[in-house]
Amino acid sequence: MIYIAPSILAADYANLGNDVRKVPNADLIHVDIMDGHFVPNLSFGPDVTKAVDGVTDQFLDMHLMIEDPERWFPTYVQAGGDRMIFHVEATRDHVAAGRQCRELGVQSGFAVKPGTPIEPYLDSVGEFDQVMVMSVEPGFGGQKFMPEVLGKVMALRDHIKAEGLDTIIGIDGGIANATIAQAAEAGVDAFVAGSAVFGADNPAEAVERLRELAQEARGGAN
Repeated sequence: MIYIAPSILAADYANLGNDVRKVPNADLIHVDIMDGHFVPNLSFGPDVTKAVDGVTDQFLDMHLMIEDPERWFPTYVQAGGDRMIFHVEATRDHVAAGRQCRELGVQSGFAVKPGTPIEPYLDSVGEFDQVMVMSVEPGFGGQKFMPEVLGKVMALRDHIKAEGLDTIIGIDGGIANATIAQAAEAGVDAFVAGSAVFGADNPAEAVERLRELAQEARGGAN
């Protein structure tokens, strides 16, 4: 299954509701939360999350690039988040954090920075709905795609297949028409795209083109 997740980090903040409405064909809406501590930037908070939830029925993928993410799970669930993706680098016990998300009634996912190896986390993949591989350093949009992280995607795909898991693999950073095929070929299911969508003249058409390119690379998979 292919999922295209436009990141509102690249949207027009003054017209955020209108921009979200421009991608009704998106599978997910990706919301980046940054605290200025875990990453050197600030972005949206629960109020913006709630506002986005108020203009769309689409699934909200919350990417929590924050310290002590467990403390904030209830806040972002209440604001309308449907899946909490937090960083293993920001928590002492990622499995416990994932289970906390489930207890709150939402999906869970963990993310790894480009320099974080995936092997120590493979045995816990089955605890999660998604694993997000960062293909840029988290904290800023518009960065160049790092193809060297695709080895982690392939390791995840092999493990998920061998264990018969339903966990999906996501990728975040530098995804555009020129890069999505190689990520799909490596085994990615969910693609976060910011400027490739909201920087386009027709964001909905951009979503469809990204989906087509990913599907072609995956041999026609939906």
